[in-house]
Amino acid sequence: MAQMGRPGLSAARKRELWRRWKDGESLSEIARALGKQPGSIHGVVAANGGIVPPARRRSCRTLSLREREEISRSLAAGYSMRQIATALHRPPSTISREVARNGGRPRYRASDADEIAWERARRPKRCRLAVHGRLRRLVARKLSLEWSPEQIAGWLKRRYPDQQELQISHETIYRSLFIQARGVLKKELVRHLRTRRTMRHAKRASTAGQARGQIIDAVSIRERPAAVENRAVPGHWEGDLLAGAQNTHIATLVERRSRLTLLVKVTGKDTETVVRALTTHVRALPAELRKSLTWDRGMELAAHAAFTIATDVRVYFCDPQSPWQRGTNENTNRLLRQYFPKGTMLSAYSQGDLNRVARRLNQRPRETLGFRSPAEVFAESVALTG
Repeated sequence: MAQMGRPGLSAARKRELWRRWKDGESLSEIARALGKQPGSIHGVVAANGGIVPPARRRSCRTLSLREREEISRSLAAGYSMRQIATALHRPPSTISREVARNGGRPRYRASDADEIAWERARRPKRCRLAVHGRLRRLVARKLSLEWSPEQIAGWLKRRYPDQQELQISHETIYRSLFIQARGVLKKELVRHLRTRRTMRHAKRASTAGQARGQIIDAVSIRERPAAVENRAVPGHWEGDLLAGAQNTHIATLVERRSRLTLLVKVTGKDTETVVRALTTHVRALPAELRKSLTWDRGMELAAHAAFTIATDVRVYFCDPQSPWQRGTNENTNRLLRQYFPKGTMLSAYSQGDLNRVARRLNQRPRETLGFRSPAEVFAESVALTG
C-alpha cells in the first residue's frame, strides 16, 4: 500500500499531525511543529478529507511482537513447531503458518514478521454505500438536489424506518465524499454541498483558546493618511498572499504610486514565517520608500507589530471582506495568474524564479501609467527620494 504523505513521516508523527489538526491548528502551524513543508501536511490531511482516521489497534487473537521474538529464539534453538506452540499456548498450525509466510525456519526474523503482519492487517471494511447499491443511488440523487448529508440521513430514517440497509449516518456520507481512497461517490457531488469544502475538521475539533481571526492592535485602513490614497507620495505598499496548490503561497507587495511588484517566497502561511520573509525584502528598500503597508485581515500578518519595529513601516488593515480596498494589489494578483495559474505548486519556485517573474511584470507598460512601466516610474521615485 502506498505510504501516506511524504517519506519520513513516521506513524508517531502522523499521530501528532492528526492530534494538532483535531485541535484546530492550521496546516502551516502543523508543518512548523513537525519540521515539514505545508504542502506535505496538506497531502496527508487532504487524502483523508480532513477526517481524523481511527487509531489502529492489534487484535488480541493475533501474535504479538513478544510471541514472535519467542518463536525466533525457539527456532534458533532447534525446537519443533509443536513445542513452540505448546510453550505459547497457540495451535501448531498458527506457528507453522507464521513461520512459512515469513521466510521459513532459516530466515524468520521477529521484527520483520511483526511489521509485515501489521501492514497486511490493513484490510479496510467496505463502507455501507459500497455494499448497498440502492442506498448509494438514493444518497447520490439527494446530494445532486443540494440536500445536506444531515438532511439525507434524517429523511432516510423517516422514509424507510424498517429497512436497516437503507439507513446511514451523515458522517458516513461525508467520509465517502471526502476520503479519496473510498471512491464510492463521485467527486463532482461535493460541489452540491453548501460549503463546497473538500476537507473537513473532526466533529470535536476546537479552536478554543486560539487567537484566530483576531489581529491584536490592528489599525484600520480608515486611519490611513490621505497622502496614501492619492498616490502622490511613493513608498506606500499593498500586500497579500497568492495561493497555489496544496496550501502553498507566495507573498505579493505592490507599490501604490508606481505599481512596482515584489514577489516573496514564503514556506508557510503562519505569521512568523510570513513576517520574517517580508521583513527581509522590505528592509532592502531605501528608507524613504518604506512608509506604509496595507494588508487584508489574514492572520498571516498578526505579528504586524514585530514587522513595524523591524522595518519602520506602519501597517493598516482593510475592513473584513473588502478586497477592493487593496485594489492595486488585487489587480496585480490577477496579472500574476498569467505566470502562476490556479492549482500551481508555488513551493517549486525559488526566490530567483520569483524575482525573474517580477522583473518581467515590472517591465510591462501600463495604460494607467501612460504606458510607462512600473520599473521606470519606481526608478524616478528612487531618484527623487535619493
